This record gives sequence, structure tokens and C-alpha cells, in this order.
Amino acid sequence: MMQVEKIRQEFPELGESVYGKPLVYLDNAATSQRPLSVIRKWTELSTKYNANLHRAVHHIADVATAEYESARVFVRDYLHAAHREEIIFTSGATASINLVAFSFGEAFVREGDEIIVTEAEHHSNIVPWQMLCGRKGATLKVLPVDDRGHLRLDLLPGLLSDRTRILCVSHISNVLGLVNPVREIIRICHEKGCKVLVDGAQGIVHEAVDVREMDCDFYVFSGHKVYAAPGTGVLYGRRSLLEQMPPYMGGGEMIGTVRWSGTTYAPLPQKFEAGTQNMAGTPTLVPALQMAQAMRDPAVQDEQEKIKTFIINKLKENTKVRLYGVPDSLEEKIPLFSFSVEHSHHEDLALILDKLGIAVRSGQMCAEPLMDRFGVTGMLRVSFAPYNTLEEAEYLVKSLDRAIKMLEG
Repeated sequence: MMQVEKIRQEFPELGESVYGKPLVYLDNAATSQRPLSVIRKWTELSTKYNANLHRAVHHIADVATAEYESARVFVRDYLHAAHREEIIFTSGATASINLVAFSFGEAFVREGDEIIVTEAEHHSNIVPWQMLCGRKGATLKVLPVDDRGHLRLDLLPGLLSDRTRILCVSHISNVLGLVNPVREIIRICHEKGCKVLVDGAQGIVHEAVDVREMDCDFYVFSGHKVYAAPGTGVLYGRRSLLEQMPPYMGGGEMIGTVRWSGTTYAPLPQKFEAGTQNMAGTPTLVPALQMAQAMRDPAVQDEQEKIKTFIINKLKENTKVRLYGVPDSLEEKIPLFSFSVEHSHHEDLALILDKLGIAVRSGQMCAEPLMDRFGVTGMLRVSFAPYNTLEEAEYLVKSLDRAIKMLEG
């Protein structure tokens, strides 16, 4: 059985102090901490096998290439994708979405077509589609959320038409912490011939992902949110679609032949991986995802359930607190809680908590349209990872009460 305390020993940052207080890191939805296994892999490749991939025939380039391509096979298996060619490495979820918005848009979107995004999306899953619509003369439609933060699935059939080319939805909202019914959304869309991109930046951390069972057309995530090195990311794309999509960027690696008379492109996945890739970072996806898998141990998950139950009950019983993303059952909620406090500014609360050693997020969480939906300028967000403890949750609640009283007094 994997125990939480044993996990914590693998994350050196968790042993640090802030302002003389033990660090309680609760900004995991923004960036997770990195385990020793990831740090060791990055250090090994940086110090012993620093060489360009795929090109040279010398030993260290061969090892670097093998590590990089082994990571692709590992990610394919982790996501249960059918082909290694369906795994494209990028710098993160933002880059993955932009790749799809450009290349899918070039291949499949025409003037008068439609794209749907949900009201709860991160800016990275809004702005690229706005840019595409601007280039192509397409229309962007929005699937709204209700007052509790749930997607209005009842409105989806009415938004879809024979001109709707793709719907873009987060697996789990980075603000609301609600697990969206992506399988049902995909089923409804596919019945209308509409493709679906799932933003898995939070989903890959908290859910076991099977892209074939989910039946999505695209799935994206960032490495830095799931314990890997920063500047790493994944795009899963259905092979039949990727083969029809033009390259996103031109340069080295993505070519077949280059002549003044014209250029041919490399086959998948190299077609979408122009230039020098993140040679030391990308292979850290392997130990990172292995850690994520280990954290699904029942003992660890039980601790997470206790934290969820404790925090949501404490927030609900505080009459000064307004919680955003209220679940119908705890099964549809990850341990991520965004809220506001009456007469207390979210940034003031975050600054006081910081002085008490607690790292949280305040602001718009890169979701300004969702802030507008709920009539706020920002929120306070606490997001737990499997290495967080119930004791840390209890300390958060006490510290939040203290911060609220300080601002009132």
C-alpha cells in the first residue's frame, strides 16, 4: 500500500518552510511539485545525454533519442491510445490546443462553420478558437454552466448543427473542480458529426484516462501539472484526423525533403514536432505518470476523500463563504475548491495565508468569462494533490478563519 507520508518523502519541496512556517502547498492545480524520480531523470539526461534527437549517429544522441521515443510509447500505453503516432509532444496543453486550433482549422473549418466551447474553459481553450474563428469567418458558440457550475447539457443538442466542426471542453474545470460528463458530451457530438477536444490538464492528474473508451478526437495535457518537468505536454489526436491536418510549424525534424521547388513533410508524429524538442524534459513524463499511477493506491485515495469531505463541509457551513462548483455528489468533485468570502478580497486572503505558510491561488484563474458569469472579479482557490494531508486541510481551515477575522477587524 502506498502511504501519503511515503509519497511526501519523494517531493523535496514539501519539506521547505515559508516565513518560518512549514510549507502547505495548495496551488497544485496551477503547478504540481516534482518528485525525486523526475528530478533524477532530468538531471541524468542533462548531464550525461545532452544531444539533439533523431539526427546524429553518436552514442549520446542515440540514448537521448531512445529515452524520448520510449516516453512516447509509455504515454501511448498510459492513455490507451491505439498508435504511437497519435502522441505528439508539445510544450504544454496551451501549445497542444493551439496546434489543433490551427491545423484542424486549416483542414476542416470554413467560413460559416461553428465551434463550441464551454463557459467554464481556461483562456487557453477559448482564445485559440476565437483566433481561428477570426481567420476563417467561423462562429464561436458557448455552452453555459448553471448556478452550481454544471454544464447545461440540456442545451447542447440545440447548439449543434451540421456546420459545427468541433466542441472543446475541459475534462475537469480548473476553477470549479467538477468532473464534466465528457463521454456523454462526446456521444452527443459524434451523433451530429462534430469532433471533440478534451482539455485534460486537470483530468490527467485525477482520473484514469482511456482515450479510446472516452472516444475523444483530441486529448491534451501539460506535464508540469502532473509532476513532470515544465515545458512538457502531450497532444493525443485520432490518427485519421492528424494525417489530414497540415503542420503547425515549419523547420527541422518535420520535413521529408526540402527543395526550392517545394517541401514534403515527415510522417506522424514528426510532422507536428518541428525544431529541437525538450530533450531532457519530455522523458520525465514517464516517472511523473508512474507517480500519478502510484497515487491511485486505495490508501492515498481514501485520504483524498477525507480531505474533500472535510473541506466542502467546512466551506458550506461558513455563511460568509460562497463556493463555486457545488457537486451533486462528491464523486464528481476533485479536491479543488474555489470560493469568495463576504467583505474580504481574495488577494488579501491569499497574502495572509502566505504569511502563515499556505500557498493558494487568487484571481481569475485564467477564466475571466467564468468570473463574469458568477459576477466576481476573482476567487480564492485551494487545490490539493495526493501528497497533501488531512492535517494540512485542518490547518487551512483554521488559518482561513484567522485571515477572515483579521480583515474584518
